[in-house]
Amino acid sequence: METVRYEAKDIETIADLLKEGKVVAFPTDTVYGLAVIYENEAALEALKKSKGRPENKPIPTMVSNFRQMEEIAYMSEDARKLAEEFMPGGFTMILKKKEHLPAYLTNGFDTVGIRMPDDDIILHLIDLCEKPLLVTSANLSGEEPQETAEGVLKQLDGRIDAIVVGESGGSKASTIVDMSTDELRIVREGPISEKRIREVLQD
Repeated sequence: METVRYEAKDIETIADLLKEGKVVAFPTDTVYGLAVIYENEAALEALKKSKGRPENKPIPTMVSNFRQMEEIAYMSEDARKLAEEFMPGGFTMILKKKEHLPAYLTNGFDTVGIRMPDDDIILHLIDLCEKPLLVTSANLSGEEPQETAEGVLKQLDGRIDAIVVGESGGSKASTIVDMSTDELRIVREGPISEKRIREVLQD
């Protein structure tokens, strides 16, 4: 497989590739992401194969607006408060998924991780795709997330269909907060601290 290089100006072509089920890497506001279109099981399998990702680990969902979030997940009052404060940004929430979501999208889990990137190009790309994207960090499973196209290609050249050449907006992967139960749980602390999250909920 040849990994084709693109630039951000090729956004409509990139959207078409994603709609066709291709696996595409692009820079985000955190680290480089690896994406496929939502609700395409074959594309999701191709993404997992390219990363060598464990079969039981679900891929987070990237949305461009709150409407898309509410279409796929149940949002409590606290979840809404955190979403309004930290999205778009380096913040991922794990929420109870809506029943209509196919099991393969979440590897059989009854939860879904959702993020809205603070990047106008990626938000526009999701809008062009007309549905969310499944996005994980663009690296081989077990390796460090990457900030540059060169770093991604060292690991994934020939394993993915395309890459958008550029540089990511940060060195840390997003903060992940589990809001699927009554007790908030920090799964991974990234750009947004646990202290700040709890301050927002107490306001």
